[in-house]
Amino acid sequence: MGEVWIRTVNNSLVRGSMVTEIASTRGSLHEDQGYALKVILDGKAHVLIDDGELRGSLTERLEYARNLEDALLLALDEAGRMDASAVVEHDPERDRWQVIAGAELGGVQAGFNAAAGSRV
Repeated sequence: MGEVWIRTVNNSLVRGSMVTEIASTRGSLHEDQGYALKVILDGKAHVLIDDGELRGSLTERLEYARNLEDALLLALDEAGRMDASAVVEHDPERDRWQVIAGAELGGVQAGFNAAAGSRV
């Protein structure tokens, strides 16, 4: 099995096996609306999604973020089953997590898409 990496909002990669926590916050990093989703490695937060556009009540936004956390776990599981190294990243246009084989990063994307659900 290959290594699993997760792409952050800043286009850096973090090692999936080193993640100790997946967390959501009530607002984006710059506003008190929307949400942010991050992973924790060695006590440091790495933001995967920073969405200040999502409207709705705090409860609705956090529920949406929890659904994305669950979908991320599914995508990480799928990536871990691949023979080659893979990168899990969020596709904001389709609002889905996708798994891309490491060898395909420069070309056509193929693999598993974990649906995040519909927007609130």
